[in-house]
Amino acid sequence: MLNEKIAKLINVQVNKELYSGYLYLDFANYYADEGLDGFAHWYEVQAQEERDHAMMMRRYLIDNGIRVTFDAIAKPDKKPAKISDPLDFGYEHEQLVTSLINHIYAEAYAINDFKTMQFLDWFIKEQGEEEKNAEDMIKKFKLFGHDAKGLYALNQELLARVYTPSTTGPAM
Repeated sequence: MLNEKIAKLINVQVNKELYSGYLYLDFANYYADEGLDGFAHWYEVQAQEERDHAMMMRRYLIDNGIRVTFDAIAKPDKKPAKISDPLDFGYEHEQLVTSLINHIYAEAYAINDFKTMQFLDWFIKEQGEEEKNAEDMIKKFKLFGHDAKGLYALNQELLARVYTPSTTGPAM
């Protein structure tokens, strides 16, 4: 059985991951309104990945005898004013998610909950990739986004992204 505090932290994170998906769908809506279907698509894929993360954590709790509870998903509070804003907001959000997962890991470490630490190892690695992807998006936009042809090419590149469910992460 999971420690009560660890179970609660993971349950809260399930809801945070669902919020992340909601936030990224809001970014996709913004880009769709701006006519940047590739950027919108990129964030739609991100939203799906966040949902997957929530489902992995949900399954971990269920598999450990914990009843999962859902909170209301808060309305996204970021209001983009320019095309680069969702990219910056996304990077900041991924840094926040990393800190939340690191906190759960630290709490598991403090009580020698090696099973939870092993479960979270995948998320630690994933967050490193998520932050790098978000940072790379910002770099590419800074390089190409202010030129119409460059923005078009970047938009096309993002449109080609394919959603691929994790085959290496914790089972859902």
